[in-house]
Amino acid sequence: MNNEDLFKKVVSHCKEYGFVFPSSEIYDGLAAVYDYGQNGVELRNNIRQYWWKAMTQLQTNILGIDAAIFMHPKTWKASGHIDGFSDPMIDNKDSKKRYRADVLLEEHQEKLRAKADKEVEKARARFGESFDETMYRSTNPRVVEYLNTISHIDNTLKEGLETGNLVMIKALIEELGIVCPVSGSKNWTDVRQFNLMYSTQMSAVESGEDSLYLRPETAQGIFVNFLNVQKSGRAKIPFGIAQTGKAFRNEIVARQFIMRMKEFEQMEMQFFCKPGTELEWYAYWKEQRLKWHLALGTDKNSYRYHDHVKLAHYANAAVDIEFDFPFGFKEVEGIHSRTDFDLSKHEEFSGKKLRYFDPETNESYIPYVVETSIGLDRMFLLALCAAYQEEAVEGGEVRTVLKLHPALAPVKAAILPLVKKDGLPEMAEKIYNDLRFDFKLYIEDKDSIGKRYRRMDAIGTPFCITVDHESPANEDVTIRHRDTMEQRRVKVSELRDILAKETGMSALLQKLA
Repeated sequence: MNNEDLFKKVVSHCKEYGFVFPSSEIYDGLAAVYDYGQNGVELRNNIRQYWWKAMTQLQTNILGIDAAIFMHPKTWKASGHIDGFSDPMIDNKDSKKRYRADVLLEEHQEKLRAKADKEVEKARARFGESFDETMYRSTNPRVVEYLNTISHIDNTLKEGLETGNLVMIKALIEELGIVCPVSGSKNWTDVRQFNLMYSTQMSAVESGEDSLYLRPETAQGIFVNFLNVQKSGRAKIPFGIAQTGKAFRNEIVARQFIMRMKEFEQMEMQFFCKPGTELEWYAYWKEQRLKWHLALGTDKNSYRYHDHVKLAHYANAAVDIEFDFPFGFKEVEGIHSRTDFDLSKHEEFSGKKLRYFDPETNESYIPYVVETSIGLDRMFLLALCAAYQEEAVEGGEVRTVLKLHPALAPVKAAILPLVKKDGLPEMAEKIYNDLRFDFKLYIEDKDSIGKRYRRMDAIGTPFCITVDHESPANEDVTIRHRDTMEQRRVKVSELRDILAKETGMSALLQKLA
């Protein structure tokens, strides 16, 4: 199936099998807001747990917190969000649709990269083993033109955003002939900046003094708690602070399902280090975070690093880990070297010293920070897109299966009595009750065993445990593996060890140690 069909099937699958629902659907829903269903919440929790354990359990120098969503308004003044947290937006006058101008340009770049790669592959097939890709990319007129245009977009976009010259960005869109995806027209408005923060009031009476903001990121809760954690945790530089939690952005352009939402969850770690060592730690975390992704067994060719052309004013290095979704490569996680900007600004606005005293060198300094920030919802979508498969099986049937890593699977095993009689349901229930303290299980006796297998395949359950007529006498069951559909007999007494080894988080975490 093509990528567009794959994505439509993943979205449909999410609703049909209890992963993701449109929010308030009975009232026709709410744009860019979604609810997680019974299987979705389990998958989401497992992804979060994998990240949390990798950060705070495997790393001896990372501590966790859970900061409040509401923070003092000065927090967002110090961080720059009140004055500068905005996106460049452009409207198409014919379709009445609004787009992020930088995203339109980035998507155009992706099309050019795809064209260049296609030319390269055609040449590779033509020249065979003698093909020199580097030479071809630097000399073939068509490929050179594509790559030069990509570079031109990078340079112009960077200059326009850094200088605030939005006219330059609109002119670039017009120069490239970019059309509205809906209307196909080039009838664009001027580019304007829109602030993305939601504001509310602390009291019932609306007052400027009582204005609060729903946090647009979780990082600031870490920065304002730097000294609290450092002192109470007796932490020595270098050390990190990790946090997961909800964030809110007034995304005017929200599309691609849960890829970009108004309410989402972040998993962030801020790593505090001595000035001058930050780029070493940046390189370390860049490598470690990709390793975390690849440990799940996802194809490494589906990932790539994307270095930032335009650095934030506070950063001296930044890279995105991008995944090849059905709609193209998109950011899943960012690693940023933020220098001492955040702590310096909070020290300035609060009047409180946010410094670290190093007893070994007898000096006091504001630490530099390396950030890792991953979207939980995007990681959820990544896991589903990578896992969704349709396979032909015997009899001409096609089974839909989610080949999720067993540690992430919403349900670890299904306990299935073959029939509703002869004591099989009672034995199945006994096995279920014995194992449910350690594993998320499912038990069902409705429909044929084949249909029940298919339902479990569709939600990604790694194992189906069938209680048949031989089971009561022999104290054994048939265990079926989701990916291979192979079946074997095992003793009931062995089930706990099998599930712990195959579906537990420990084996996954050991890949990172």
